[in-house]
Amino acid sequence: MRSKYLALILACGAGALAALGGCQGAPQQGSNTGAHDDSSAAPAEASVALPGLDGMDTTVAQYKGKVVLVNFWATWCQPCKVEIPWMIEFNQRFGPKGLVILGVAMDDSGKKAVQPFVEKTSFQVNGQAEKMDYKVVLGNDDIADKFGGILGLPTSMLYARDGKKVKTIVGLMDYPDIVKAIEGQL
Repeated sequence: MRSKYLALILACGAGALAALGGCQGAPQQGSNTGAHDDSSAAPAEASVALPGLDGMDTTVAQYKGKVVLVNFWATWCQPCKVEIPWMIEFNQRFGPKGLVILGVAMDDSGKKAVQPFVEKTSFQVNGQAEKMDYKVVLGNDDIADKFGGILGLPTSMLYARDGKKVKTIVGLMDYPDIVKAIEGQL
């Protein structure tokens, strides 16, 4: 799986990666993200079992009534590492208002690579060293396919309180845009 995503990133070229902050595989709207509106019926992927690092399965559907941000990432993905501090900040800032963040780790080695990364890696968030404080689950190609396929990493999907997907972002998210989108759902 890593080689699949690595090949996609390499195909985008180092210059494009630096300029765009990730591979853009979807039609673009707005500034530099592959964001688009997905406000249709509740998606089938809401019931997909996502295996947690804690051994417990999680689904998007179990958080109905909350706003859910699903972030597909990998420990080796540089744009993903840019977004992780934002996820921590969003969790601290919006979690009490009803936001749930699910980080779907797409590493080939699964828990063997992800667990130590989550436990040992700190990120600068508002001047403080912080660890990932949101739910991290394990993904793979089958899970990604059930979410409609992942064209590159990072990829994020925002779900409204009613469980409907309202936004998909392929590549590095635009910080002000995602904050506005989250606030609009809370």
